[in-house]
Amino acid sequence: MTNTPGPDPSAASQANGRGGDSSRPREPRGSIADDAPHPEITISGARPQLGLTIDDTALPDLDLAIAPDGLPHRPLVVLELDPLRDAPYEVVERAAQAAARALPLTIGVLRGTAVGNLGPLLVALTLTVTDRRVSPLLRQVVEVDDIDEALVTLTTAVARSPRAAIACGQLLRQTIRLETTQALAAEAAAYSMLLGGIEFHTWLAERGPARTVHPPERDLVRLTRRDSHLSIVLDHPERRNALGARLREQLLDAALLAEADPSIGSIDMSGAGPAFCSGGDLDEFGTAADLVAAYLVRLDRAPWAVFDRIATRLRIHTHGACIGAGVELAAFAATVTAAPDTYFRFPEIHMGLIPGAGGTVSVPRRVGRWRAAWLMLTGLALPARGALDWGLVDRIVPDPDAPPGPATVAPNVHPAGQDEHGNV
Repeated sequence: MTNTPGPDPSAASQANGRGGDSSRPREPRGSIADDAPHPEITISGARPQLGLTIDDTALPDLDLAIAPDGLPHRPLVVLELDPLRDAPYEVVERAAQAAARALPLTIGVLRGTAVGNLGPLLVALTLTVTDRRVSPLLRQVVEVDDIDEALVTLTTAVARSPRAAIACGQLLRQTIRLETTQALAAEAAAYSMLLGGIEFHTWLAERGPARTVHPPERDLVRLTRRDSHLSIVLDHPERRNALGARLREQLLDAALLAEADPSIGSIDMSGAGPAFCSGGDLDEFGTAADLVAAYLVRLDRAPWAVFDRIATRLRIHTHGACIGAGVELAAFAATVTAAPDTYFRFPEIHMGLIPGAGGTVSVPRRVGRWRAAWLMLTGLALPARGALDWGLVDRIVPDPDAPPGPATVAPNVHPAGQDEHGNV
């Protein structure tokens, strides 16, 4: 049985990323604060006063139980699915409709081996966990080693930043249905809102004063043109190619150049140094004074939409740490390769934010919104082999310059823009 990913490395150790030997993603142990508050976990059948009974559509219309200070006391609901496996279709459908309307995150638990009539409910939930073997094509379900441990991992992560977690879960339900520009606008709005929230400011206080960074005089994005091929290299290895404002602007210029020149038939992108991209530059976080301006900048000066438009010509090679924005950017490319040591991780919920570099748009298109929710909510690291199984990468290669050869395609890869219903 398998979970998602190995250790939960800190920002300081991201350069030492490592993939696991497992053929599926593995779950880490530890690394989450033991003193984090716990939200209320509501389990179907265990709280009859809330109407959570299998005989009664399985889920009521749940609200978030907002306290006067705005803290949601019911950010997450757990639903045991096995009693519904052989229920009449109408009962399952009513439960699915209720789950789709619910404001809290809805987590299904599947302990048996068969799915039965559960299809509509699996689609409607935020995600489902199981400790049984399931097909990689069943993207609504995440395999874990231990269901109870998985629920503790989810609960603890959500308890730290319940508002950001709820925003992420609701956003993933929207972006998969929207055209890219609209989806990116929704993400930018949610991200900019959370920049003003108490959860992000708690993380800023924990981080302490930002360091003063002095970027080198050279360009941070290196371009090489050979005939009809363009090579783009993120070239700030001193910061593990962290996506600061200057690197982002140069990356946007490179993307616009590639888009404007139809004679460029193929584009490769890679990162110099020990990591492809360690995410946003943490020392620049919290510097936005005007959150509306921050929203507009994310719309107008981010390269994500441009990379989506040139995706069919774009191959991105990842290695080492591929964190936050690094994963989000790579997922837009039509072809993503990974070195064996690559690992992927989303730390944003821990920071009181959501992925804000297009990840709520690009990642669900590759792995489905359910597995995207698992990765984003838990912040667990996904090794290269697990990323291949889930379709986050298309092949594992040791060298970015190695010839592609026959594609080793993950079994659940689907065309970008497919709807959320799990059709493959």
